[in-house]
Amino acid sequence: MKKELVKYPFLTRDVEIYERENGHKIVLAHKEGEMVQVSSWVKTGSINEDDNNNGISHFLEHLMFKGTHTYKVGEFDRKLEAKGAIVNAATWKDYTFYYVTLPKGTDDKDLYLALDLHADMMMDPVFPSEELGAPFDINDNSVTDKRERHVVIEEIRMRKDQPWTKVYNNCNYNMYTSHPYKRDVIGTPEIISRLTREDIDNYYRKFYTPENVTTILVGDFNHDTVLKMVCDKFTFPDRISSEIRVNSIDKPVSSTKYVEDRANVQTSYLMLGWLGPKANELKQSICLDLISIIFGDGASSRLQQNLIEKLPEKIFNIVESEHYQFKDGNNFFIQANFNNGFKDKAIELVKQELANLLNNRISEEELSKAKKRTKSKFAYSAETVSEIGDTIGYYMTVCGNLKLIEEYLADLDSITVEDLENTIKQYLDINNAVISVLLPEE
Repeated sequence: MKKELVKYPFLTRDVEIYERENGHKIVLAHKEGEMVQVSSWVKTGSINEDDNNNGISHFLEHLMFKGTHTYKVGEFDRKLEAKGAIVNAATWKDYTFYYVTLPKGTDDKDLYLALDLHADMMMDPVFPSEELGAPFDINDNSVTDKRERHVVIEEIRMRKDQPWTKVYNNCNYNMYTSHPYKRDVIGTPEIISRLTREDIDNYYRKFYTPENVTTILVGDFNHDTVLKMVCDKFTFPDRISSEIRVNSIDKPVSSTKYVEDRANVQTSYLMLGWLGPKANELKQSICLDLISIIFGDGASSRLQQNLIEKLPEKIFNIVESEHYQFKDGNNFFIQANFNNGFKDKAIELVKQELANLLNNRISEEELSKAKKRTKSKFAYSAETVSEIGDTIGYYMTVCGNLKLIEEYLADLDSITVEDLENTIKQYLDINNAVISVLLPEE
């Protein structure tokens, strides 16, 4: 087994990374206290889906909790919640992850129980037909089965009724030409209704393979004991060779693309979106984080001050910016909720604020405040076992390299106003933007 040490800022010991011969990675991080977290991050999400199975990663996430050959459905949650555990999972574009956070118990016994149950779920899910629910015709309104398939379909329908989801999906879809990121992670009712148990099982065995899984333990425990347990329990039986997919990286649109939709909403919504650098291009990613803080994050941001606090006319209710980070390229968004009848003016005002990031130069004071906020957030991410586990999982799975975290604070300190201006010019040109608008039905 290969071993690597990483100097994780704010932790008292180096983080240990082990890579087994089969490719499975194990990360052990020391954090004093009674709380521990066990998690496994799988390198699959909508990035590995297509038009025929979009949503299968999220559907599988639900079904992983439906029992194994050792523990029947419900036992996993019941045993762990009796120990005060928080049990959950999430699916996103680059990954699916599962975690258990709990007090480690006397002589670490509850940690060992959590690790045993977690490994069993990851290695031996049975996807029982009675929990899955039979495939059905989505247009057949007589089907009222309440199995997990229908739970997921109802979740999709509820989410798609949300206005922010509508405006985001329209923006995101039009930012890409062919990359799988263009699809909604949660999928569609049509696809979920027809996926079979065989489809689910094949997808699981194809992508939940050793080289795609990183298992992370954070807390105060005996590393030798835990390492042996993980190696013994994560056996990866009956796996198909993982498909190595390399997606072509889409180029940004060459001229501003405008898309408009209408829905049963009372106010209007706006989103501008851009493609950015890869997540592992650390310094450029930090630059976009800082720009997002200065531009549209919080009460002192430019968008908040200029378009809500100081604007004489009440046009905007919400206006802010976001930076999402992905393996094959980040996204930068400006999003706003505005009052009806101001569509053209709202878009023009946001464009002016974007141009003013260069015309009205970012000040040293703005940069210094953004750096302080970023450092505080980074320090906070080392406060709890949950935050540490999430950060390690992100760097291992999305960036592909936890070593980058050693460089984070130095890279942050080195960034200048000129660096931010170069990043704005490279990634936030209005000609490379997709503008998505959602208006009330006529």
